Amino acid sequence: MLELLQQGFGAVFSLNILLLMVIGVAVGIVFGAVPGLSATMAVALCLPLTFTMGPQAGLSLLVALFIGATSGGLISAILLKIPGTPSSIATVFDGGPLMEQGHGVKALGVGIVFSFLGTIFSIAALMFIAPQLAKVALRFGPHEYFAIAVFSLTLIATLSAGSMAKGLFAGALGFAVSTVGIAPVEAVRRFTFGITELNGGFAMLTVMIGMFAVAEIIKVAERGRTASQGKAQSVSMKNIKGFGFSLKEFREQIPNASRSGLIGLAIGILPGIGAGTSNLVAYIISKKRAKNPETYGKGNIGGVVASETANNAGIGGAMLPLMTLGIPGDTVTAILLGGFLIHGIQPGPLLFISQAPLVYTIFAALIVSTVLMLFMEFYGLRLFIKLLDVPKHILLPIILVLCVVGAFGLSSRLFDVWSILIFGLLGYVFVKAGMPAAPFIIGFILGPMAETNLRRGLMLSDGNFGAFLSNPIAASFLGLALAFVIWQIVSSLRTKKSPMNEILRT
Repeated sequence: MLELLQQGFGAVFSLNILLLMVIGVAVGIVFGAVPGLSATMAVALCLPLTFTMGPQAGLSLLVALFIGATSGGLISAILLKIPGTPSSIATVFDGGPLMEQGHGVKALGVGIVFSFLGTIFSIAALMFIAPQLAKVALRFGPHEYFAIAVFSLTLIATLSAGSMAKGLFAGALGFAVSTVGIAPVEAVRRFTFGITELNGGFAMLTVMIGMFAVAEIIKVAERGRTASQGKAQSVSMKNIKGFGFSLKEFREQIPNASRSGLIGLAIGILPGIGAGTSNLVAYIISKKRAKNPETYGKGNIGGVVASETANNAGIGGAMLPLMTLGIPGDTVTAILLGGFLIHGIQPGPLLFISQAPLVYTIFAALIVSTVLMLFMEFYGLRLFIKLLDVPKHILLPIILVLCVVGAFGLSSRLFDVWSILIFGLLGYVFVKAGMPAAPFIIGFILGPMAETNLRRGLMLSDGNFGAFLSNPIAASFLGLALAFVIWQIVSSLRTKKSPMNEILRT
């Protein structure tokens, strides 16, 4: 392991890859900091750039973007009181008041340092858990993989924001869209309507760019050029020692950070849930366990610590199912899956055997990107504040052009350009209808996996569905899927107020 990690660091510290990662972290921070942009959009836009790169350089760039954008949301959350990404919603609750009280540098310093620690913790967990989980997953057959796919689809549909019915509908629609093209087993054309370009189905990249980037551009455009845009407050870095807070304050927050890191890691592992949930859960628990809960929401650094540690700990958590099972943990890792596939690499348990040097290069890239994020975010703060003031009506058309260029560069087909526009409109419809996009994306990605393994499992058991229930691992995952659906139905019937809703109201 140490030898492979040493090789990974050797690859990452080559001049071209290190330069790509510096650019990736900086661009990621900008996408995380500017409200309306996101980590998903950053990775989706830069994915086409990796076509001409090797796997090590391309994936290092993508993970650098992921880390930069996840942490970058805290800048606007504190300076504008607007979360740059959903993962920084809870940061606003105490980061904003700290800024108003003149403790903006302390809030930023705390957020950046504990973002760093949360990410390092999750990477360490990923490095130790992933190889062991991959060994177990090597024993999985089609019955187990089908059950895991169903469990993942059910989990994201039932636990996503909004009603369970909307989540299930979005997941089913994504599954249906994935069936367009040639069937995986019989090679029969399905839902192509005589259109030759549909024989290969919809490209993952076009679906991602359309549903997230183009849909967001349409949503912001609806508000018009006159829509109000907050102005970032300036912060003075004079006479600031270290990161703006004392060692005593750091020690006091260690239990809070440890608890929040575990919450972020655990929620990050669950497919499709993501940091948007973990930061709120960590904030609620931190407030309940605090000695002075009445100060939360009024400028307590514990709230910033809980939110930023949890959302960044989700990075390693989301990478875990992607690398060991080929199942993305959130929408960003869903696009990272495309990054693997572009280079002909299939994530899963065999990845740790066939591509072990690449795996540890990714681990090294995650660590180096996290260190780059720590220093670039704090000491480059003045530059990022200026970028927050760029008008949206200038920024978003540039992003739209990049979306079109990236889609066309995929296969040099205008069909892909039309596809991102169609899926952009679909994503906008999702926004207006209050439907989550994550179940659609997970359904689109896991649909082929579920269908292929269902067919293979039935072929092995001569068409007997009972084989899926007689297999203990498959039966366990199917049972959990059913349990989550029942649990969601029961909880939706209760009239009891949720503490998370209470916080969101205030």
